[in-house]
Amino acid sequence: MFKVIKRLLLLIVILALAGTAVVYGVLTLSLPALDGKGQSSHVSNNVKISRDLLGQAVINANNRNDAAYGLGYAHGQDRFFQMDLLRRNAAGELSEFFGKAALGLDKKMRFHQLRKRSRAILQTLPKADKQLLKSYAQGVNEGLAQVGYASFEYLLTGGAQKPWQSEDSLLVIFSMYLDLQSATFERDQALIQIEQAYGQKMVEFLTQPSQYQAALDGSKLTPFTDDIPTLPVQAQRTVKNIQANQERGSNNWAVTGAHTQTGAAMLSDDMHLSMAVPVIWYRAQLNYTQNTKQFQITGVSLPGAPAIVVGSNNKIAWGFTNGYIDTADWIALNDDSKTWQVNEPIALPNNEVENYPLTLSEYGPVKYINKKPYALSWAAHKPYAVNMELVKLEQASTVDDALAIASNVGIPVQNLMVVDSKGNAAWKHMGGIPARKMPSELSVKTKQYSALFEQNENERPFVKNPQSGRLWTGNSRVVSAIDNSRFGNGGYALGARSSQIRDRLFEKQTFAESDFYALQLDNQARFLMPWHTLLLNQLKKDKSKNKQYISELENWQQCACASSVGYTLVKRYRSALINTVFASMENKLNEQIGTLKYVKRDLEPAIWQLLNTRPDSWVNPEYKNWDEQLSGAFNQTVTALKAEYGDNLQNWQWGKVNALNIEHPFAKQMPILAKFLNMPIAPGFGDSYMPAVQGKSFGASQRFIAQPGHLENAIMTVPGGQSGHPLSEFYRAGFSDYVEGKHTPLLPQTLIHQIIIEPAQ
Repeated sequence: MFKVIKRLLLLIVILALAGTAVVYGVLTLSLPALDGKGQSSHVSNNVKISRDLLGQAVINANNRNDAAYGLGYAHGQDRFFQMDLLRRNAAGELSEFFGKAALGLDKKMRFHQLRKRSRAILQTLPKADKQLLKSYAQGVNEGLAQVGYASFEYLLTGGAQKPWQSEDSLLVIFSMYLDLQSATFERDQALIQIEQAYGQKMVEFLTQPSQYQAALDGSKLTPFTDDIPTLPVQAQRTVKNIQANQERGSNNWAVTGAHTQTGAAMLSDDMHLSMAVPVIWYRAQLNYTQNTKQFQITGVSLPGAPAIVVGSNNKIAWGFTNGYIDTADWIALNDDSKTWQVNEPIALPNNEVENYPLTLSEYGPVKYINKKPYALSWAAHKPYAVNMELVKLEQASTVDDALAIASNVGIPVQNLMVVDSKGNAAWKHMGGIPARKMPSELSVKTKQYSALFEQNENERPFVKNPQSGRLWTGNSRVVSAIDNSRFGNGGYALGARSSQIRDRLFEKQTFAESDFYALQLDNQARFLMPWHTLLLNQLKKDKSKNKQYISELENWQQCACASSVGYTLVKRYRSALINTVFASMENKLNEQIGTLKYVKRDLEPAIWQLLNTRPDSWVNPEYKNWDEQLSGAFNQTVTALKAEYGDNLQNWQWGKVNALNIEHPFAKQMPILAKFLNMPIAPGFGDSYMPAVQGKSFGASQRFIAQPGHLENAIMTVPGGQSGHPLSEFYRAGFSDYVEGKHTPLLPQTLIHQIIIEPAQ
């Protein structure tokens, strides 16, 4: 009997090994060839595609179109599935892959009709831009064809690899609009619902300016000085977790050449986005000739688009943070407003189709908010939303060149920070901005609608070489208080990050790349210090009961440090108290299919005004008074932490509670694949409201620091590898540098692979 069991076990092991070998073999077939020669009828001269030790793609070509082909080839080899998801998400075409489970998301995206808009915009582009997109698409498709076998994602879903088209690159840019700007009109919707339920005064109270204002000119917005609105009594105030919308943000800052040893200006840029496997950015260097001039541009590209998004050509360096000015308005329709309906067919597997009825108007697509029709007028819906003007930055020689380009670039509006080798530094809005002069956070009547919404704004504020020699942005208001009324609030950050960056920049007179990197990693908890004081004072009212918590708070290190339990307590306490105080408002909005989610980060000044005055109407009926409410919020905090992490306080360390866990989308659905597909879990370092932004799967999607003319010291650290293939040598390359805070060079290192594509005879 024992021998039979032994043989069965041996057979199971052999079958498991054989199965593993088969899976490994199938996956190996889909690995791209990174060395060799090929031919293409879509290039005019030889195109060389090299990879360095990190897998960074180095493209050498004789002209820009051939360089686009080469970049597309590399993207097609390494990132096609990621590109496919980006275009399908923007177009509302995921259901064809994932079935009815994706219908809700597809309908949400079809509301914007971005596939149709991409096709329409493509037809209006200059001939040179059309050819650039065509060359890129040809490179993508031939790079994908070289791989020969579909990647494992297609094998698991049964989906087909459809060829890349020029319009798909425009969809990829639209995907960034959805990621970076949809919170603007979602926030407006929440404010409309709050106004309808509680009145205009409540809106003003909840959105009052914070004490963390860091505009470049030092201007302050008028503070809220009215009485605190009374909150209507409700019998039920169930406390819910009000999720805060993830702040698609970023930091960037710069100093002029007067503050560096080289005399060149220096730039820092780290873009904050959700992080998954593969990471959104793709390291690349383009080398090509244009009008007899040689160009070399190094940085990160967005797979699906033929441009370097952030980087340097050694004469200038540039980076972005999300602008968060107001680019959208809800138009309140009248009974006589003309509307019509169209059907958006959504493809499902097995040739099934579901029709999604979409109501349109002359102002934009229509949505019902509290049973009333509103049309969305949004910059992303306009002809100026998307174009290829960003590519012109590659050939700019000075800050002035870049500033001249900024107004015409079709991307979601960003804070462009640009520096040059001559020591100049500047900031300006880059991207699509409606030319209408009166943005509104609430609804706009049809008679107030301005036809200027259909035009791009060319007159924009900018700052060049300020007297201090320092510039900074962090998604809060950058423009002056006067310009704020013109450009509006599209969901600005509070300004805590911007203020901390600004203050750090004034602590030194001369900076090197290492100083900027240290600032990127600054996780001092300045924003939470008042909350720490509040909680500590609250707990000291019963020292014996709260002894262990008081000890952790007194040793919290004043930072979002991995070993800090006190930081976790303060962070969770703040959230629990906000949830408690605003519970009735959240519940009422939920009844109207609304939420405070998109307004939650606005609530900081309001909650402190409530804490300082303690009005009775804002006490949750669960409690008798504010003292009980404050104590109850801490009890909720402890209860939740024990439920998630157990009774041992050492498991509440911030590094464990906020551990960085960058996952592949498929691993979330099939946890058995997690070890194979995900990046290693790393201790949490950083949080919101500080320069070192980091959540569990959110944070600095790259860290870039450069002085044009001195790129040998430039840094580009990315939290993931170049390839989307789990068996690639480049799948995790660079990740360890990121979590260890190492200075990964921007410039390519030793080249180890090379493909040459020759013109077909």
